[in-house]
Amino acid sequence: MEFDDVIMGRRSIRGYKPDPVPMDLIKEILTLAMRAPSSMNTQPWNFTVLTGEPLDRIRKGNTERNVAGVPHSREFRTGEAFTGVHRDRQIGVAKQLFSAMGIARDDAAMRLDWVLRGFRQFDAPVCVIITYDKVLAGSDDTPFDCGAVATALVNAAWSRGLGAVINSQGIMQSPVVREHAGIADDQIIMKSIALGWPDDSFPANAVVSERKSVEEAARFVGF
Repeated sequence: MEFDDVIMGRRSIRGYKPDPVPMDLIKEILTLAMRAPSSMNTQPWNFTVLTGEPLDRIRKGNTERNVAGVPHSREFRTGEAFTGVHRDRQIGVAKQLFSAMGIARDDAAMRLDWVLRGFRQFDAPVCVIITYDKVLAGSDDTPFDCGAVATALVNAAWSRGLGAVINSQGIMQSPVVREHAGIADDQIIMKSIALGWPDDSFPANAVVSERKSVEEAARFVGF
């Protein structure tokens, strides 16, 4: 695929076929993703790639604890709730997704089902957990760099016909993730990425989230 086609065509995929993803293909995608820039070439990222029974155990534990009201234990800070225009954009994409899925505003059961899908990492056949070395905790550059590699990963996946969505709901119960993924204590769990072959019959997969324009986002000085 041409670069522009990847960037402009990529969408967040929330519905997947059950077909397995070959390990060699995942390695190819990671190789491309790790060409992402990092501060002074620190390359702080590490990946735990899960499928099958270990991933199912994480889905089950994450869902059960969240439904039971266990407070989330994300290791990478969440910050304050969005307000203003940022909250408006959050609501905007939710409306797009709910409209595509036929979820009415007052349909509590369907809304709960949507939330549970997130806890299950959207039932994708593969989950990539991004972690970084604990010795780098407190560095602003490190999460910035991990964000860069996550972006590169989802774009690389799309270029190979795979779909992905960067997902925080799937790691809200970090003890469950750490136990079943065997993540070492010297790592901080940052994000999860659901990965697999897109199910084209899943309505939400057709949603293209709205973007603000260059005129809104950019200032040009000295031109």
